[in-house]
This record gives sequence, structure tokens and C-alpha cells, in this order.
Amino acid sequence: MLKRKKHIWSLAATTLAMSAILAACGGDNNLEDAMQDERNNEEANNAEDNANNDATEGEPQEGGDITIGVISDPVSFMTTHSQDTSSGDIEDMIYSQLVRVDENIEMQPELAIDWEESDDGLTYTFDIHEGVTFHDGEPLTAEDVEFTFNIFIDEDYTGPRAGYFSALEEVEALDETTVEFRLSEPDARFISNIGFGILPKHILEDVSATDLEEHEFGRNPIGSGPYQFDSWEDGQYVQLTAYEDYWEGAPNLDRITLSIVGDQNALMAQIEGGDVDLGIIPATDYSTAEGWEEQGLINLQSTLGYSYNYMGYNLRLDMFSDKETRQALTHAIDRQTIIEQVGQGQGEVAHGPVSPLSWAYPDEMPEFEYDPEKARELLAEAGWEEGADGILERDGERFSFTLKTNSGNQIREDISVVIQSMLNEVGVEVEVEYVEWGAFLDQINPPNFDFDAIILGWALGTDPDPGAIWHSKEIEAGLNNIAYARDDVDELIDQNVSIVDRDERAEALHEIFETIAEDQPYTFLYYPNDLKAIPPNLEGFVHHPRLNFYRPQDWYYSE
Repeated sequence: MLKRKKHIWSLAATTLAMSAILAACGGDNNLEDAMQDERNNEEANNAEDNANNDATEGEPQEGGDITIGVISDPVSFMTTHSQDTSSGDIEDMIYSQLVRVDENIEMQPELAIDWEESDDGLTYTFDIHEGVTFHDGEPLTAEDVEFTFNIFIDEDYTGPRAGYFSALEEVEALDETTVEFRLSEPDARFISNIGFGILPKHILEDVSATDLEEHEFGRNPIGSGPYQFDSWEDGQYVQLTAYEDYWEGAPNLDRITLSIVGDQNALMAQIEGGDVDLGIIPATDYSTAEGWEEQGLINLQSTLGYSYNYMGYNLRLDMFSDKETRQALTHAIDRQTIIEQVGQGQGEVAHGPVSPLSWAYPDEMPEFEYDPEKARELLAEAGWEEGADGILERDGERFSFTLKTNSGNQIREDISVVIQSMLNEVGVEVEVEYVEWGAFLDQINPPNFDFDAIILGWALGTDPDPGAIWHSKEIEAGLNNIAYARDDVDELIDQNVSIVDRDERAEALHEIFETIAEDQPYTFLYYPNDLKAIPPNLEGFVHHPRLNFYRPQDWYYSE
């Protein structure tokens, strides 16, 4: 028996967000000590303006171009293999997906009209829209969906997403608008994992899975999304044009140019000079961007992102082996001050390895607030005693370690210096080291693990499954480079992916996140805000916690 899943677009949240924007833009027209005839004139003018607004309300202006500034070149637009942010941002404009994550981090149908899930969680059946075409005019059917996802389970596929589909056994197009996925075991992450651009079978069906990554299609893609690929000049730009036959309706803007500017300083200069219309602002430049907003050059959007910054401890080292010591270090760090001084106030204190925007965030997350006295008490309980030079010692070992981060990342460099000072106040000696990005990754990852503690950040996935970072099987070859290991956490992680009922799964995830937070293998520093400079007259731009440039087909200029 099949159970129908109901899916409704989150219009209410969007409506509320737009209402808030309109309310913020609307001024108070009361004038103190004004003459009555001036009041009457103003009321008449307001009435005329309101009539004009009513006549055009809900009618986006068509046409126009926008230039988005990005730091780095994309790598490839082959959705089965690309991993970098630049490629992904552009793929989101070029391709349609079966499902897509919305601004509330919920999976919603896109090409799919709806889907059905079998009671045993092993079969998913999707109905897709008719009349969808690729940019070359060929129809997109269920066979293209079948073709795309069969790549991931091809025995010759060695791309980065094979692990996403370990439970997927077969994909079959039942007819032109119906496709069925069959799994070997229930996988609660399945719907979140299928948000990839659909590839054209008629172009790529004769290309082997091993040859896809280097195929020329990756530099000259044909999708079915709102914008079609036009041109790409390495180190300069990628240009997209509106696809007039897009199945949801033609986009409002005629052209989107992704200008590759090379570094953040160049991006800021080009935003100020008007060469770039839209760009991501680092927190270090927040006050500068605020000034531009006051001058009317931009609108500055600051909203909580879907990531966190952390200080991670190498748990292979004796000094970090007990949770009391790690909890003490967190108590000794004033994270709110870090947000204010380093992040210019743009973020929230983090307490665990999950975003507060996620449905999986627990109500009772352990929190270790800034409290230097509590830090000293815990350190004493953990056996640390003050040495002759004021630095703590335990079993003949000085509490002294090196804190590494990647050079060139000003925020992380600044965080490390602030932490160095704060930990010194409780008798912990910290040496700061900045390492070039490539060398840094080589040092901290398998097989080297050459670090004491690190400053880094995680961008979080749509699904809250924590296994890739926190399962002990990921220690030697995966992302668990700090060597966090608990049998009970491993067991819960293994269980959570097979629980398809969200409420039941949330209970398991809450226990995982609360346990990790209690153990403090990281000092969870803060959730940074996403900052974007947007043209003052650009409408329809909605913040998305995970996607940089969400639904560009909805953007338009108000004048």
C-alpha cells in the first residue's frame, strides 16, 4: 500500500517576509505643526500614489541584466561530479531538479508534481510535470530522471556522491512522466539526497560513468532551468541568458553575468564602483557595507546562515582527552565578544553541531556560557595545577598547544588571536599558527592529523544526519579528523538514517547532538550571518540559508 505525501509550497513564510520588508520601507507621514492644507495636499498625493501602486502591484518589471560578483572560477557544471560553491551556484540556475530545498530547509517538489512513499520505505514513485524542455528544445521526461540517477549507482561511477545512494538499487521510468526509485533499506536522507540537476539523456547516454567528469558537457551544459548557459571565459565571467520556454514561465531578468573577481578586496571595490550589482560580503567588511547602504548604493541583507565556526581539539592528545578540560576551555572563551569584535555582531553563539534553523535542533542543548571562574574550577577538578610560570600542568605536562588555522582567512586569524588571549587568562598557553590552505588541509586530514587544535567551520547539509563528521568510522579516512568516538553515538547515528518518521528520528538526533555538545569535542563558536549586497531596486530576492542565489527567475527591478 502506498501513502500519499502532501507537499505545499511555503508561501506563508515568503508572504510574511515580504510584508516585513514593505513595512520597514514604509515611512510615517505625520508632520508636526503642519498646516491643514498641507495635510490635505499630502493626503491627495498619497491617494494618487496608492492608486498607482495598486495598478502595478504584483506585476514584476521585465528585462534588465544583473552582475553577480564571485571570488573563484567554477570547476565544472557536470552535476554528478562538481563540488565547489561557484559551480553549484550556477548549476542551480541552469538545471531543474526533481526536488529542491526551500528557504525553510524543507524539501519541496520542483520537476516533481508529487511523490508517493511505500509503507516499508523502500519505494518512491514520482510524478513529474509535462511540457518541460531542455534548453535545446528536447523534452525532459522520466527517462532523463532515470538516466541521471542511474549514473550514481553505476559500478564505474567514482564521483563524490556515490555514498549518497548506497541504499539505491534501481531507478525505472514507468512512463514519460512517472519514475520509480527502489531502495534496499529505508533511508531517511533519500529525499534530501536527490536534489541534483537532471541531465539530458539524449546528449550523454553514450558517455561512460568514468568519462563524465572530464566530458566537454561540463563546460557547455544544457539544462532545463530558468537560465541557459551562454559563455564562460576562465578567470573573467560566466554568462547566462533567460530561457524563454522555461516551464514555470520566462524569468524576469534577461541576463545574469557571474563576474569572477579573484579576491574579496576586488569584489568590494567593484561593488562600490557599480561594476558588480550583487555579492557576498565578509563580516570583516560589514561596517563598510553599512556605509554604502546609508548612501543608497546597496541594500545590505544580514540573516543567519546554515553553518558554524568551531575550535576543534585533537582527542588523540592527553591534554584534550577528558570532557571536563574541554568544557573548561569553552567556559574560558567569551564567544559573544568574538562575535562582536571579530564578526562585527553578525552571528549567534553556537552550542552544538546543528543549526538552530534545523527541525532537528534540540530544545535542551547543553550550553557552556562564558565563565572564567567555572573554567578554573573544572580545570582543577581535571587535575590541572598552576606551574611556576603560571601555566597549568598535569602529570608533568604543561597545558600548552598550537592553534592552527588557514592563512588569508582574516576572521579565523582574528578569532585565534582572541582565543589565545582568553585562554591565557586561565593558565593555558596557546601558540597561533597560520598555514596556507592546501598545506593546512594536508596537515589536519588523513593520514597526517598533524595538529593540536584548529579553527575551522562547517557548512551544514540539508539533512541533519551527523554521521559524516561524528561517526567513528570516519576517523581514519573521513571528516572526523579530531577522532571523536563513542559507541552509543555511533549506534544512534546508524539508527537515525533508517527512521523515516520525522518525530521519531528527531528524538534520536536530539540525543546525538546533546551528547556531542556535552562532550565538547569542539568549542562551538558561533553561527555566522550571511551578508549580501543587493541592488536597492532589486525585488524578489529571498534569503536562503543554504543557497546563495535562490530562485533567480523571481528577481526583477522595481524601476
